[in-house]
Amino acid sequence: MHGAPGENGPFEAARKAMWAAPPNEVIAVAADMLDRHAGGADTEVLVIDYRQTFLVRTRSAGDDVPVDNTPAGRAFASQRPVREDGGGLAHLPLTVKGERIGILSVRLPDGGPPWLDDFAGVLARALKIADQATDRYRRLRRRTRLTLAAEMQWDLLPAPAYQASELCFAGQLEPAYAVWGDAYDWATSGERFTLTVSNGMGSGTEAAELTHLAISALRNARRSGGDIVEQAELADEAVFGRYRGERLVDALLLEFDLADGRVRAIDAGSPVITRMRGGATDRIGFEAQMPLGMFGDTRYVPQEFAVEPGDRLVIVSDGVHTARSPAGVLYGDAGLPQAMRATRLQEPPEAVRTMVRHYVGFHEGTEPSDDAVIVCVDWTGRDPDPGEGDPGKVVVAGEDA
Repeated sequence: MHGAPGENGPFEAARKAMWAAPPNEVIAVAADMLDRHAGGADTEVLVIDYRQTFLVRTRSAGDDVPVDNTPAGRAFASQRPVREDGGGLAHLPLTVKGERIGILSVRLPDGGPPWLDDFAGVLARALKIADQATDRYRRLRRRTRLTLAAEMQWDLLPAPAYQASELCFAGQLEPAYAVWGDAYDWATSGERFTLTVSNGMGSGTEAAELTHLAISALRNARRSGGDIVEQAELADEAVFGRYRGERLVDALLLEFDLADGRVRAIDAGSPVITRMRGGATDRIGFEAQMPLGMFGDTRYVPQEFAVEPGDRLVIVSDGVHTARSPAGVLYGDAGLPQAMRATRLQEPPEAVRTMVRHYVGFHEGTEPSDDAVIVCVDWTGRDPDPGEGDPGKVVVAGEDA
């Protein structure tokens, strides 16, 4: 809650001001509101860089802030407020539906107002919307220039994380500033969560263009009401129509039934899925089917498995599971299970960030030979009777239950 009724005036004024601000002025307006209504000072908004290793300053000069081993970084990694300097300096996560945007850091007298957490929530949503209308925040997030192929891939991606009552999802590309053909896509409806991990053949902009075509076809079928079979078949037809079988897209398509945890899958290539259940890991095997674009008329057959509350699924492209260390050790056999066990207590966004760091470290300073995508899904499951114990609750259409 925002505090007592008499304390809502400043928060409401700040909320309205942030929503009314021009997209490139949202942060400046937020800082002004904290200064005016909460006695704030040294207000800074730090946005996470593309590789998720540094928090980048948006208002002040100075070095970027490492996520590891800093107070602001701890707030980002843990998704909990962190205070320093005797509680006077607060670092609050800026997060929207599981997507970690950055950190609000502000120095406040007496710990700050009771509506500070709500203020951070509004600021995060305002920044998420503003990002669609200005390049300012995307410019700030890049600590080095993106390659053209990477620009294409990042523009193609949906949000890098999502949280709902049934599941939590996160994904990351590597090398973040020079990725080319690997990607993921996801969408949710009232009954299904659809997830695709794909790997376009080749390198550079040619691979990015190929992946772009495949994902656009998958989305076109999905947004027209098609299931993963129709999605795969349209993408297969589209890629074959353009490249006549000379270029292919490996893909793993998953369709989660949010009501019962049944998952339909189409394995059309190299991405693999590993499940962690009760601390043990096992690779879920499927009957391999043709990559997208091989023939143009492939008839794909879905296979099924089930997830249980507490299950974690990690999906990786071949750039991950076929990677080898300088000593010749296969990452998919040794490194990936180890990384999954080491991150089992982390939420998916932080687990993915840590696994990417582990994957990079596995190469012992050598450059990986392929780009990579790592995706993590934690399944919590739907409450079988969400109204139990609260028979008077009314859910309005369009609002979260």
